[in-house]
Formats: sequence, C-alpha cells, structure tokens
Amino acid sequence: MMTEIGQAAKQASRILRRTDRASKDAALLLMADRLLERKEDIQKENKRDLSLARGMGLASAMMDRLTLDDKTLKSMADGLREVAALPDPVGEVAGMWKRPSGLMVGRVRIPLGVIGFIYESRPNVTVDAAALCLKSGNSVILKGGSEAINSNMILEKILKEALIETGMPERAVQVVPTTDREAVRALLGLDQYVDIVIPRGGEGLIRYVVENSRIPVLKHYKGVCHIYVDEFADLAMASDVCFNAKVQRPGVCNAMETMLVHEKAAREFLPEMGKRFQKAGVELRGCPRTLEIIPYAKSAVESDWPAEFLDLILAVKVVSDMDEALDHIERYGSNHTEAIITKDYNRSRRFIAEVDSSLVLVNASTRFNDGFQLGLGAEIGINTSKLHAFGPMGLEELTTTKFIAYGDGQLRD
Repeated sequence: MMTEIGQAAKQASRILRRTDRASKDAALLLMADRLLERKEDIQKENKRDLSLARGMGLASAMMDRLTLDDKTLKSMADGLREVAALPDPVGEVAGMWKRPSGLMVGRVRIPLGVIGFIYESRPNVTVDAAALCLKSGNSVILKGGSEAINSNMILEKILKEALIETGMPERAVQVVPTTDREAVRALLGLDQYVDIVIPRGGEGLIRYVVENSRIPVLKHYKGVCHIYVDEFADLAMASDVCFNAKVQRPGVCNAMETMLVHEKAAREFLPEMGKRFQKAGVELRGCPRTLEIIPYAKSAVESDWPAEFLDLILAVKVVSDMDEALDHIERYGSNHTEAIITKDYNRSRRFIAEVDSSLVLVNASTRFNDGFQLGLGAEIGINTSKLHAFGPMGLEELTTTKFIAYGDGQLRD
C-alpha cells in the first residue's frame, strides 16, 4: 500500500512542477469553500474520533487539539485563503550571470518533490500541511495520529474533490488510510519516491523517525528556550517579556523554559518577577543563588536545565556574567530560540553572533519563533538541523534551487 502511495505521489509531483500559480490558488480557494460547506460531514467524523479518544482516556489538552469545532474549521478555511494569497516561490530566478564562454547561468527555485509529513493529534494540521505543500509545488503524504484517523480521512476526501474539480492531480494530497504503525516504517523506507520527511510531534515520535528513516529528515527534537536578563536590561521590559514567553502559551516549543539572570540584576529583578510568576501559577525551580532571593522556589536539579517542560514550570539560574549565560545556553539549549534583554548594543550583537539557534531575539519574547509572526505567512514546522533550512519552514523553505543555463551552441574545450 505504501509503495503505491509513494508512486502516485511521485507522479503527481511531476505534474505539480509545471503547474502555474493560478491553478494552485484556485484549488486552495475551493478547498476553503468546501471545508465550510461540508462542515457537518467533517464534524460527524470528528465526533467519532472524539468518542474513541475519550474511551482511550486522552488528556483534556489532547482532546482540545483533536476537536474540529466551528471556530477551528473557519480558521482552517482562512488559512487556506491566506496561503493562496502568498507569493508563489516556484519559478523565481535567483540571479543570472554571463560566463566567458557566453553561457548565461542562473538558478531557479523549484519544489522539493514529495514530502512525507508525520504528525500527531491535530487534524487541522492535515489541511495546513496540504496547503503549504500544494502552493510550493510539492505532493504530500500525510500520516496523522491514530486518534484522528476519521477526521483526516474526511478531510482528505474533501481536499481531493477540490483538486479534481480544478484539474489538479488528485494524488497530490494523500492521507495514509491506516492506524498501523508499520505504515510509518514503510513510509520511511520509500527513498526512491519521497524526497524529504518532516515529523511534527513529541520528541519520541521525532527520534523514532530519525532512527528509522532512509530519507533526509527536517526536524527539531524539542524547544529548550532561554531568556537571558542582562545586567543592563530594562527590568520592566524584562518582566513583561519573560512573563509572556512563559505564561502566554506554556505548552508550545517556543515557550521559555529557562530564565538566566545576571547577578547584578537578580536582587532587584527576581523578587517581583517571582511573585508575578507565582500569581500566574508558575512553579519555579531555582539554582542555589536563586533560592537565596526567592526561597519559595523549588531547588532545581540537573535534569531541569535541559528539560522542555511544556507546562507552567520554569527553571531559573543566576549567572555571574554573560559568558556563563552563553556557556549555559551552549550546553543545554536545543538550537531553537534564545533571547537577551539588554540596553547594551555591543552585548546584543555578541549574543546574536554567538548563540547558535534558529531564532535569536533582542528584547522580545521567544514566542515570536513562528512562521506567521516572522512574516513567512505560514509554516509547516521549525527545523533546527540547519540542512536544508534553519528555523520556521514556510513556502520558500519547501523549495530548493537548481542551476539553469542558456547557450547558443557552446562547446567545452
């Protein structure tokens, strides 16, 4: 089954290479209309998933991610329209130059080809990923979690109907129609058909994909994000930024997990900051120097520093200087997102230069590491492996470039 899906995706990708923007946008806009028109059909299948999930004892947060209510469906339709409005990166010529031979050489942006997308829980991601892949000229094989199988299958049916109606290849979007985990293993072996695999979910899923894939994988394992409050920080700004980074949405990969505070700012900053976090229900886990200032914090243990809590839990460390902060980030960070709060320009420049993460911010919340927030329009995920993209992956990151050359009979000597 997976081989047949891979072959069909490869055939569809060949057609998509030459498909113009108008055709892709027409399909995306029709998909948006059909999602809302078929709302009752979608929610009927979604209720089947929700019923099964309750029986499995899924946590309330997972149930919330699984639910396709009216608001979520409208957001999905709006997302399709937003992607349709974005510029099409395919076919963009990235420079042309003339060689001594008279040959005109250039680079043109092209789709990656076939994308295998493996993800958990959220059926809305099925539509988001399909939209980004289609707009960037890629066919996509979607393997969602078993808890969303009925929702994903009805969404695939509606998306395919829109593809057929607009003259696009039907198999450009395919949902793997089984909950068998062997389907994932089989997908990861289809290197003759699939060009890139993108896993999106928990660290366990991502490590499984990396360890079993014969195909290049774009991924991030976790987001251990830091904010360093420098001795030259505006402490009122630091309080607001750190609070937003931890509390606004703690269960996501770009939430702050560790706050580093310069010793010269700590005694003024931590008492009020600690109270503000405590009032919001944040559990603080501090180093010995932190506990001297906010004794109600729990004592941090070694496993807290590399932890992605994804909860209202924050590790706090007082550092002697910027070097110690940078050393801590280098040792425990995940190359995801780091920020510095400082009024000192030279320190901000040093932080940007030395911190090896996909987004480095000065005087702003880590929560901004998001494709929409950074102006990409949308994203399929965040990559921290640097190849072939580093950071949020929008439309341009779902393409690559190839060389083109124009001649008039040139022969190589």
